Amino acid sequence: MNAIAYASQGRVRTESVPQPAILEPTDAIVRVSLAGICGTDLHLIGGHAAGVDAGLVLGHELVGEVVEIGSSVRAVRVGERVLASDFTACGRCRWCDRGEHWECAERRFFGTGRAFGPALAGAQAEYVRVPLADVTLSGVPGGISDEAAILVCDNLPTGWAAIDLGGLAPGETVAIVGGGPIGQLAALCAQAAGAAAVVVVEPNPVRRAFASERGSLAVETGAALEFVREITKGDGADLVIEAGGLSATLDASFALVRRRGRIVSVGVHASETWPFPLARAFAGEISLRFAIGDSIRYRRKLFALLGSGVLDATGIVQSRVSFADAPRAYERMARGEILKAAIDPRNA
Repeated sequence: MNAIAYASQGRVRTESVPQPAILEPTDAIVRVSLAGICGTDLHLIGGHAAGVDAGLVLGHELVGEVVEIGSSVRAVRVGERVLASDFTACGRCRWCDRGEHWECAERRFFGTGRAFGPALAGAQAEYVRVPLADVTLSGVPGGISDEAAILVCDNLPTGWAAIDLGGLAPGETVAIVGGGPIGQLAALCAQAAGAAAVVVVEPNPVRRAFASERGSLAVETGAALEFVREITKGDGADLVIEAGGLSATLDASFALVRRRGRIVSVGVHASETWPFPLARAFAGEISLRFAIGDSIRYRRKLFALLGSGVLDATGIVQSRVSFADAPRAYERMARGEILKAAIDPRNA
């Protein structure tokens, strides 16, 4: 079967790889109808994580049809349209009981090599083996497109996690540092949750225009501090969401937040250390936390919001490509020409 694999730093290629088979009674095999390309994939092929070897099948976002199930699988059936969480979880341990699936000892992150634990072949392929299918997979409600459903695998739960864990209250002001897919989705989630104003801080004019068209106040990086102070009468944002994954974007977040405000970082960070502004955080009673999206925890709520139209993620996936065109889509995303692309294995 065809798949997109890591070739070398900054490069991917189409490869022919063996079709997966059931290995455990809790497995399912899914025929992929759409596989997302994520900023995390760009991060991995850019050489920012260990454990990524040539030939690794990439991708952790998939929508498709179940074609085979193991003998213990009960929650999904053959022929069902499903999506997969970007990582697996057992659903039974104390971490899963608390809804903290990322900490599950059975976690395997699709398509990321050994960067986050034991390797598991990725979603950018014609077929994918899904371990712990009863927990990892979810049926997709009717009326939700593949382009919307693919966002529920990772990007949208990450954006919602920032709002949820940031404790956003209706009427508060939110600043989002970074206008990539997760930043844009966090902005839409903040609007759906009742924010009075949502500011997207982004250097790319195309991304600023995208945010503006969807109800956010978009501002370039150099003008952000003055703008946020102006609209908050000098206070700063109640909640700042850091979606860039850089030390510089964390620094910018501390500049934008008000005293006693909150910062939630959902960017993928590779640096081992960062000079934490301890005195400012202490004197201003500022809280900082980090969040990883959890589709298993949030997907039911997100399906309801998407289905009702309260949350409209239309347009985030801007390009639907074949395997042959996937390397070019990776390049376009890396240059910021498009927000997000997805691979359609049926697209010749």
